[in-house]
Amino acid sequence: QVQLVESGGGLVQAGGSLRLSCAVSGRTVSGNNMGWFRQAPGKEREFMSAITKGRGYSHYADSVKGRFTISRDNAKNTVSLQMNSLKPEDTAVYYCAAAYPWRDTWGRVADYDYWGQGTQVTVSS
Repeated sequence: QVQLVESGGGLVQAGGSLRLSCAVSGRTVSGNNMGWFRQAPGKEREFMSAITKGRGYSHYADSVKGRFTISRDNAKNTVSLQMNSLKPEDTAVYYCAAAYPWRDTWGRVADYDYWGQGTQVTVSS
């Protein structure tokens, strides 16, 4: 059974930082594309970042490029998202996601097969 458990969300002032973590069981983070998405109230879930299986190339949405950094720890089987220079518009529930090993695309909700329960990030102005 595959489980993804996010942690690290919270309340932070604009300009601050948070680090989200996703603990994965039932899949190896190095053998599957792993992604982070977010969903604000009344909006669709949107892609934030991905780290690809194998060599671990990272990809980012334009809105977070230069501010967010995705990484993985193969030994701990975790994926993290370091979020710096946070803005009020970053407020959302953040979700970790894992893809089946055979998937090669990473930028859409449909590219992922397993999801965590989400963690709330609130950025105050």
